[in-house]
Amino acid sequence: MTTQSVTENPTTARRQRLVAYTCWIEQICRDDPGARTALRSGLRRTLDDVPRMHRFVAPWLPHDRQAPESEQRAYYAVAAMIAAQPRTTHTSPEAALEADGASQSPQPAPAPPYGTSLGLAFALAVTASPGREREMRESTAESRLNLLTRQSANGLHRHLPAAVGYLRELGVPIDWAQLLADLIAWPLHSGRISRRWLQDYYRQRSQTLHEQADRADQDETEHPSTSA
Repeated sequence: MTTQSVTENPTTARRQRLVAYTCWIEQICRDDPGARTALRSGLRRTLDDVPRMHRFVAPWLPHDRQAPESEQRAYYAVAAMIAAQPRTTHTSPEAALEADGASQSPQPAPAPPYGTSLGLAFALAVTASPGREREMRESTAESRLNLLTRQSANGLHRHLPAAVGYLRELGVPIDWAQLLADLIAWPLHSGRISRRWLQDYYRQRSQTLHEQADRADQDETEHPSTSA
């Protein structure tokens, strides 16, 4: 498969548009305090109650004015959640694009068609947070993730900002473009997306526990006196 054919793949092209949008939102939130305040004002608000956001979000909406309201709502919700983060946590657009395989190198690698899910973010929160001032316990992660997967579109929009905010407080990265894609698809494909979130969570947790057990076995073999 050539690079050109990969670029023309609709799924990959759509992913690139979403990455470009979320990177731009992060950029203006980092560089323009007024824009960040305007975008943050839309957290948990409806489309008819966010007049300060239209200037920034409307030009990015697909299909001109024909985008379904649920898709428009997803664009606004993700922008508001990005803006709600502390300014210092916003990733530079160059770093985000490079991480997604879209760097400006002479022969950039094709961007992956899909990003990482919210389920993986919850698993990483459990792995990374012990010992910090705040931490995510296994039971808390499972409870929060299962709560999200049982929601209607309205319920997901209601609960998601708090869950994402908690993950960001723990320093867990969020794949904003994939979250946007999942929010757009949620009204029609919530079951499939929920399954992916939960599978990613338990797959990552299983891998982490295996790695921790292997390290413990190795330490016991190398230092038998200290482990007795």
